[in-house]
Amino acid sequence: MDMTTTRRAALVMGMAAAIAAPLPAMAALSASDQALVDKAVGYLQSMKSVKGRFVQTDARGRTTQGDIYLQRPGKARFAYDAPSGLTVVSDGARVSVADKRLKTFNQYPLSSTPLAILLAKEVRLDRGVEVTKVTRLADGFTITARDAGRKSRGQINIVFADAPTRLVSWTVIDAQGGTTRVRLTNLHEAKNPASLFVLKDPRPKVRGSRPM
Repeated sequence: MDMTTTRRAALVMGMAAAIAAPLPAMAALSASDQALVDKAVGYLQSMKSVKGRFVQTDARGRTTQGDIYLQRPGKARFAYDAPSGLTVVSDGARVSVADKRLKTFNQYPLSSTPLAILLAKEVRLDRGVEVTKVTRLADGFTITARDAGRKSRGQINIVFADAPTRLVSWTVIDAQGGTTRVRLTNLHEAKNPASLFVLKDPRPKVRGSRPM
């Protein structure tokens, strides 16, 4: 497995090994915090098929960008602008990563990524997901969450704007405190064709040796 491709895919989908050191137990959310969580859940649940642009900034400050397509439940496509050559697709069960420049193709379970929280059929931030913090911003709010069953796997900060409520960005934090941010722009409803969420291995098939 090519480590460069693996790392680049991890940046956009939030798949970094040993992510997020254990956090202290959190007290129950206040009524005002719970209201913001409920608002976010309502928005995500209503977001069925959208497209837009994304700008990704990694822990070293390097940026890449491209087109993003989301279709709940479970489907997503990140098509990086040239010269990246990287395409990341979730078909609802697996995340496939193709890199034309490096001629690599890898697959991962969608369930192993924090992004699965956003793409779940039923968005629940009170079952199987632990909300560790709700932070108010001048023009919105941030929800920090992690999979309660995989606390060593990931932590994600999801930023929402107010008036109207909309998804702005998410940030993945690794065990060393490094952050990778995916910021969204021009996210709007769209009819995304099913073909966007299929990514086949583009590498030529290697013929097996003839039987003796």
